[in-house]
Amino acid sequence: MSFLDTLRQWDEAVTCVDRQDLSEALRIFLSIQEPNSKICFDMGCLHLLNQDLDAAEKAFDCSIRKDEHLAVGFFQRGITFYKKQRYEESVADFQRAFKTLRGNQLIDYKALGLRYKLYACEVLHNMALAEAQMGHWEKAQENLVKALDYKTDAKLNIIDKALQSTLKQKLFKLVEFPSKVLFKPNKHYVAELEKKDYLGKAKVVASVVPQDAFSGFAPLQPQVEDGPTRPKEPEVLRALEGEPHTVLFEFVPETSDELAVVPGNIVFVLQKGADNWASVIFNERRGLVPYNYLERLEISLASKQNEDAHDNSYIVKVRFTFNFAVSVPPGSPYAILIEKISKKLNLPSRAITLRYAVTGESVINANTEMESVWSCASARRITLWCKTKEVSGSVAIHFVALHSYESSNPEDLNFQQGDTIRFLSRVNQDWLEGQCNGNTGIFPASFVEEVPVNDQ
Repeated sequence: MSFLDTLRQWDEAVTCVDRQDLSEALRIFLSIQEPNSKICFDMGCLHLLNQDLDAAEKAFDCSIRKDEHLAVGFFQRGITFYKKQRYEESVADFQRAFKTLRGNQLIDYKALGLRYKLYACEVLHNMALAEAQMGHWEKAQENLVKALDYKTDAKLNIIDKALQSTLKQKLFKLVEFPSKVLFKPNKHYVAELEKKDYLGKAKVVASVVPQDAFSGFAPLQPQVEDGPTRPKEPEVLRALEGEPHTVLFEFVPETSDELAVVPGNIVFVLQKGADNWASVIFNERRGLVPYNYLERLEISLASKQNEDAHDNSYIVKVRFTFNFAVSVPPGSPYAILIEKISKKLNLPSRAITLRYAVTGESVINANTEMESVWSCASARRITLWCKTKEVSGSVAIHFVALHSYESSNPEDLNFQQGDTIRFLSRVNQDWLEGQCNGNTGIFPASFVEEVPVNDQ
């Protein structure tokens, strides 16, 4: 069975689950000849839902065998062993799940296609329950005390209740995996399975026959004799709609209406909604992308009047803690280049250091011979690396977090309510970049409030 066939059947099976047809979903899953770890996990979840514990155990065995680092696989098999009253094996699997978390508070499986967060405190909670079932109350209490170090505000209540129960040597409720939550194939790949007509239909472009819309093959129709008097606008310019934007961060779609993009992609925004979602076109596909993941380009392909000027411009891609692009005239001096970048980062030019290589003696400054820099460009495009420093005499801006912010995106800055955040730059109207607890990243401006200078 090919990868495409497997992907297609996987998508059909999870669609059946969404419409509550579990028996048909399980039939499709079982017909897949070489299931991957995620598919085996999905089958185990359905068997567990049907109370077929032996089949669930075999499916989770297969899932773990194919991916020995799948913490949620150990967690589910531990639940299966618990329900089969095989408590020692249950404890062992919960220990493996906790070890695979590698000291992290949680694992968010959203990026892998599973809408579920596995919390370390819940793994320890279930481990304590299995120990309690065997009468090991001291070990149960040790695990729950350890769980307090990994708890979140949302999970504090269940840990406290479990601790109170162990002090009275009473059993407590098992934390179970949510029913009908499965790994799903990447929607971007699924969309590629659809048949596409790359040639399209033939269409009459110009004809003297009124309402000539014939789209097949036929004897030549009489055509216009004189062609256009001025050069035609390039086809690509007429095809592009909307405003060009560059993508700053990777976006993984969760629904069929959303579009997968990665940093550096150029998309065309058709419409921006009040909910911060933008309707865009990318590679002839239309979909939704968060607008704060985009930055408007300073060039306009749709403007015919400025076409020649844009064709001559250099596109400078700047690699910072986030990526962005600026457009400068050919042969621009250092002053023009640094001014553009300074405006983007909202920082004085003396706080910015540019390089045309990641390391080495490649610093660009006012003494640099810019012709040597522009000679490194390929097809009028060049990539530079940027670093910033705090300027002496300037007052650092700080914010206080009004709300806690957690995100699975590596570019984002996580913080807790009350934390102090040092401002670095403004990404756009809605997002800022800053430092907190030794980490650097971006965060929503609405989550913080500026600290007055006198209070800093």
